[in-house]
Amino acid sequence: MKKTVAFLAGISLSAIAAPAIAQDGDSTFTGPRVEGIVGYDIASAGSSVDDDANQDNDQSIDGLMYGVAVGYDVDMGGIVVGAEAELTDSTAKTEFENGDFEGFGFGNVRAGRDLYVGARAGVKASPDMLLYAKGGYTNAKFDVLSNDGTTEFNQDIDSDGFRIGAGAEYAMSTNSFIKLEYRYSNYSEAEVDFDGDLPDTERFDVDLDRHQVVASYGFRF
Repeated sequence: MKKTVAFLAGISLSAIAAPAIAQDGDSTFTGPRVEGIVGYDIASAGSSVDDDANQDNDQSIDGLMYGVAVGYDVDMGGIVVGAEAELTDSTAKTEFENGDFEGFGFGNVRAGRDLYVGARAGVKASPDMLLYAKGGYTNAKFDVLSNDGTTEFNQDIDSDGFRIGAGAEYAMSTNSFIKLEYRYSNYSEAEVDFDGDLPDTERFDVDLDRHQVVASYGFRF
C-alpha cells in the first residue's frame, strides 16, 4: 500500500513540477481547484465476512456523503494529470429493523470522517469535457456506538485502504466545473482508537467494501 501511494504521489508531483511541457497553457483543466461534494455512500462487509447463511441479513450501511476536495491539474495536451485530496463525512450507520440488528462486521457503528489523497489522469473528450480515472490512499473512521446505561463510550475504528474510481468533469467556464464520479474503496487494516487512558489497539485485518456515487461543483483558479 505504501509503495502504491508513493508511486501515485510521484506521478502527481512530476506533473506539477513540469508545467512547461503542457501544450495548452490556457487550458480549462489546468491549475488549482476546490470543490464541494455530495452523494450516495454504501459500506458493506467484504467477501471474507459475508453472512451467506442468513440471506435476509443486510450487512451494509448507507447514507448521504458530503465534503470538500482540493486538487491541482496539468494539461499535457490530450491528457490531463493531477493530484487531489479530500475530506468527507457520511450519515450512514447501523440500524435495527423489526428487532433484528443489521450489522456488517463492525458492530454498532456510524460512518465517520474519511480522508483521501491520490492522483488522477484523464483524456479530453472535448475542449470542455474530461473523462478520467483516479486512485490513491483512503483512511476512514467508524464511530462505535456503545454505553453502559449511564456512560457513553467514545472510541473509533480507524481503517486504512485504497480507492479507485472514474468520472467525468464538465467545464461550465474557465473557472467553474461540475463532476459526476463513481468510486470503490476497500479497507483491509484497522485499529481501535480509544479516547481516554487506554492505549489504541494493535492493527488487525478487516474486509470492508465501500461504494460511492457523487456529484461535485467547484472552482478553478
